[in-house]
Amino acid sequence: MTTPILSNATARAIFYQALTVLGVVLLFWYTITNTVENMSQRGMSAGFDFLDVSAGFGIGFKLIDYREGDSYLRVFEVGIANTLLVAVIGIALATVIGLVVGLARLSGNWLISTIARWYIEMLRNTPLLLQIIAWYFGVFNLLPRPRDSVEWGGLFFLNNRGFYLPSPEPGQGFGLTLIALAAGIAAAFVVRAHARQRLFETGKLPRVIPAMIALVILPALLVFALTGQPLAWNVPVLRGFNFQGGTSVPPSFCALIIALSIYTSCFIAEIIRSGIQSVSHGQTEAARALGVKPSRTMRYIILPQAMRVIIPPLISQYLNLTKNSSLAIAIGFPDLVSVWMNTSLNQSGRAIPIVAMTMGFYCAVSLAVSLVMNRYNRRAMLSER
Repeated sequence: MTTPILSNATARAIFYQALTVLGVVLLFWYTITNTVENMSQRGMSAGFDFLDVSAGFGIGFKLIDYREGDSYLRVFEVGIANTLLVAVIGIALATVIGLVVGLARLSGNWLISTIARWYIEMLRNTPLLLQIIAWYFGVFNLLPRPRDSVEWGGLFFLNNRGFYLPSPEPGQGFGLTLIALAAGIAAAFVVRAHARQRLFETGKLPRVIPAMIALVILPALLVFALTGQPLAWNVPVLRGFNFQGGTSVPPSFCALIIALSIYTSCFIAEIIRSGIQSVSHGQTEAARALGVKPSRTMRYIILPQAMRVIIPPLISQYLNLTKNSSLAIAIGFPDLVSVWMNTSLNQSGRAIPIVAMTMGFYCAVSLAVSLVMNRYNRRAMLSER
């Protein structure tokens, strides 16, 4: 007697999944075709032909070359570059600050732990947009004028127009220094891997940090000296009412980075604290009984076990920081939302393609961050039988 297909659990699951996918595809198809038809009836276009048209507006801060006559596609690229810059720097700073505050939260010193606790409670319970506005209007806009800038060593200047610092100008042959630096970094990783292997085999950790530092720095310095030091620095100089030369960072960028990093670090600190506390206290006691130093106990025993608890929520915080960077529009920083979703949309009127491209970018970045962190998470997970 034959069994109907739907009575088989596997076949039934495949059938319902295929039916669901078909329903979703039909829904998207109906939505897109209906939108295109309604727009065409109103004389509006939903195509991407506008990307080659000249944008005709300037962008104050940009990582890649851009002129007012460039196309809308170039504007999209500039917005992506600025957004990724904010995300990368913000994630790095938030992670470092969060690690320090999370460890301070667990400190046996009452004053340190109390300061860390109040730092977390005060900042994470305040809206991020309010913090961005406070840093921009309440701190950086109140800095002195360029003539009265805060100065560090005649090289770095901070005023109400931004942060000015020297910019490198590599000369001919500097590429050899970069190659030597890359080779030194690769050799340092090999030494580190060999040291970890010895640790697993013998239980003894050789002192490799000085050797790693020497491998990274000394070859690059030697090549740099032999090639005639092919690197100059363009130092900013006050001329007239503002500084000329060097690299300038606008106040909006500084305020955005500080606000995003501090706000996100509060959540990362709590994630790290909870992850460390999830490790059995017996691990610490066993390490202490064996005479392991507290710093090595935290680095080689506690943190590796805590990472399996820390990484999953940490991914969410990285994604939140990337998406929260869109709040830069409140203080005029030219990120993707500001130059693309705001200025470009108002000028071109192409709402559908502009919104779709913006959503696609943030979705792609989120998936990329999740992919990288999930791969690291699989490596950090404990192997179980």
